[in-house]
Amino acid sequence: MKTTIQVPVARKIPKELKIHNDTRIDNYFWLNQREDQNVLDYLNAENEYYQQETAHTKDFETQLFEEMKARIKEDDSSVPYKYNGYWYIVRYEKGKDYPIYTRRKESLDAEEELIFDCNEMAKGHGYFKLVGLSVSPDNTMISFGLDTTGRRQYKLQIKSLITNEVFSDVIENTTGSSTWANDNCTIFYTKKDELTLRANQIFKHKIGDSEANDVLVFTEDDDTFGVAVYKSKSRKYLIIACYSTMTNEYHILNANTPDEEFKVFQKRIRGLEYSISHFENHFYVVTNKDEATNFKLMKTHETLTKLENWEDVILHRDDVLIEDIDIFRDYLVISERSNGLNQIRIKRWDTTEDYYLPFDDETYTANVGTNVDFDTEMLRYSYNSLTNPASVIDFNMKTKAKVVMKEQEVLDPNFNKNNYTSERIWATATDGTKIPMSVVRRKDTKLDENTPLLQYAYGSYGSTIDPYFSTIRLSLLDRGFVYVIAHVRGGEYLGRQWYENGKLLNKKNTFSDFIDCSKYLIAHGYTSEKHLYAMGGSAGGLLMGVVINEAPQLYHGVIAQVPFVDVVTTMLDDTIPLTTGEYDEWGNPNKEIYYNYIKSYSPYDNIAKQSYPNLLVTTGLHDSQVQYWEPAKWVAKLRTYKQDTNKLFLLTNMEAGHGGASGRFEALKEDAQEFAFLLDLEGITS
Repeated sequence: MKTTIQVPVARKIPKELKIHNDTRIDNYFWLNQREDQNVLDYLNAENEYYQQETAHTKDFETQLFEEMKARIKEDDSSVPYKYNGYWYIVRYEKGKDYPIYTRRKESLDAEEELIFDCNEMAKGHGYFKLVGLSVSPDNTMISFGLDTTGRRQYKLQIKSLITNEVFSDVIENTTGSSTWANDNCTIFYTKKDELTLRANQIFKHKIGDSEANDVLVFTEDDDTFGVAVYKSKSRKYLIIACYSTMTNEYHILNANTPDEEFKVFQKRIRGLEYSISHFENHFYVVTNKDEATNFKLMKTHETLTKLENWEDVILHRDDVLIEDIDIFRDYLVISERSNGLNQIRIKRWDTTEDYYLPFDDETYTANVGTNVDFDTEMLRYSYNSLTNPASVIDFNMKTKAKVVMKEQEVLDPNFNKNNYTSERIWATATDGTKIPMSVVRRKDTKLDENTPLLQYAYGSYGSTIDPYFSTIRLSLLDRGFVYVIAHVRGGEYLGRQWYENGKLLNKKNTFSDFIDCSKYLIAHGYTSEKHLYAMGGSAGGLLMGVVINEAPQLYHGVIAQVPFVDVVTTMLDDTIPLTTGEYDEWGNPNKEIYYNYIKSYSPYDNIAKQSYPNLLVTTGLHDSQVQYWEPAKWVAKLRTYKQDTNKLFLLTNMEAGHGGASGRFEALKEDAQEFAFLLDLEGITS
C-alpha cells in the first residue's frame, strides 16, 4: 500500500525580534540552523512531499529534459582567441557535463595542449566549478580556483603547463581569481571573510612558498565594500578595485615591480563611481563625476591620477548610458545603451572615424566579447535576439568587413527561427512611467484569454535582463506559451536613472511596474488571470514574493527561484554574507526610515490570510547569496496563512548553492522541473 505523505508542517518556536520600538514575532527563525537535524528533516520532508505531489509529471519532466538536451550541440567548442602567442579553446564532448580547456601554440594547426578536463576533476563531487584561469606571462603556469560546495569559497591552486604538475601551493577561501605580476613568480589574490564571505583582503603569494608566508597587501575595512585585483589590458599595471553599490576606489602598481607598494588612483568619495583602463601613458576613466548620471568618459596622465586632473573625452548624455569601454592600439570601442538597446560605438584615436555598428532587430542583445589582443583591428562581439540564436562575430574596424565565426546550432529538425516573432511593447505604470517589455512567441500562437504566458523580471542592482535567445525556452514556446521579459525599474534598461528609481526608498516601483505590466498583458488580450504565470530568481524572487502578496489574483502560478524574501531580518544581520554591502541597494534597516520602508514590502513580513497562486519555490542548502532558510521560512509561514487549495512546493537542492546544480546537463534538469510545473498547471502533458 502506498504511503501518502502529508503536507509538511514546520514547528513554531516564537522568537521576538525588537528594534525601533517595534516587535516582530518570527515562528520559524530556528530554521537557520543548517546542521540541525530537525532543520534537515523539515527540508527533506518538503522535498519528499514535492516528489509525491509531482509524481504524475515525472515522465513528462524526463521528456522535457531529453528534449532540451537534444537541442544542444554536445560536442561543441568556443571560437578560439589568441593571447600572448597561444590560441585558447574551450570545448565540450558528447555526453559530458563539463568543459575541457585547451590551447595551441601560434597556430590552430599546432598540437593541442590539454589544460584542464573538468569532467575528470569533477568526479566524486556533487557540485563542481572551475573559475579564474590566469596564465603566467611566460605561458608556463596557470592559476585557478575550485569550488566543490556551491558556496563560492574557492580553493586557489597553480599548475605547471609544462609538466602538468599541480603545485603544492593551496590557498583556501578565496574568490577564485588571481593575477600575475610580470616576474612570473608572484600572484596577487583576494581572500574572503570566513563568516560573511565578503571579499576583503588582497594578498601577494610567491610561487612555491607556503600560504603562511603570503604578504597582506591591502585590507578593506569598510564592510560595505568588496575588493578585487586584476591586471590592465596593457599589462603594465596591477590594479586593486574597491567597490560598493555607489562608490569606487582603485589602487595601482607597475606590474614589473610587484614588491613595491600600490598607490591610490583617486581616493573614494561617497557617490563617485569610476572605472579605469590604461592606454599608452594615460588612464581612461568611465565615471559619473559632475553629476554625469549616465556616465561620461574622461582621461588623465598615468602620473597625475587625482580627480582634478581628469579631462573630458566623451561628454555626458541624458539619453545614452555608457556601460563600458574596450581599448585597442588604433581604436576605442564604447558599449552604450540607448532607449534600452545595446549600441557598439567605434572611434579611431586619430579622430578620423566615429561610427556605430548597425543592428536591425526591434529588440536584441549585442555585447563586446573576448578581446584580449591589444594590437589588432579585429573586434569580437556577440549578437542574438529573442528569435535569433547567438552569433559570435569578428568585425574588422578598418575595413568594416565582418565574419560570423560561430552561430549557435539548435539541433532540432523542427526549429526554424522564422516560425517565431518578437516585439517590444510598453505598459503605463501607476505613476505614468512607460515600462518596456520584450515579447516572444510562435507566429501561430493565438493571443486571447486562453493563451498561457510566462512573465519574467529581475529588477535590482542595475542589472539588465536583455532580450536573449534560449533553446530551453523553446519547450514552452512550442507548446503555445508567450514569454515576456518585463524591464522594470531597478535594472538599467533605460539608463542609470531607471536603476535609481528602483532602489532604496524607490524600491516599490520595481514591484508596481511588474504588476502594471501584468495588468497590461491581460487588458490587451495577451492572456488572462487563469493563464498568466510569473517567474524570478534571487532579487527577482523577492519581486515574486511581493507581487503575490499584493496582487495574487493576477497569477495562476509563480516560480520563485532562490528568493530573497526575509528582507528585514537578513538586512539586520551583518554576519550573513553580503548584508553590509547591500545597504546602498535596499537601505540599512538599523535606520528607522529604511526599517519601516523595507518592512512594508518584505514578503515574509507581509504574508496575509488570502488566496495565493500555485507556487514552486527552489533553493540550495549551501547558497551563500540567499540563505536557504529564507525560502524555507517563507513556505512554512505561507502554509499556515494561505486560504486556498493551490499547490505550494519547496524544493531544496541539498548539494548546490545559489546558481543551482553544476554541469550543463544537471542544470537542465532543474529547468525541466520548473517547466513541468507550469505545463501541468496548464493541463499540458506532452
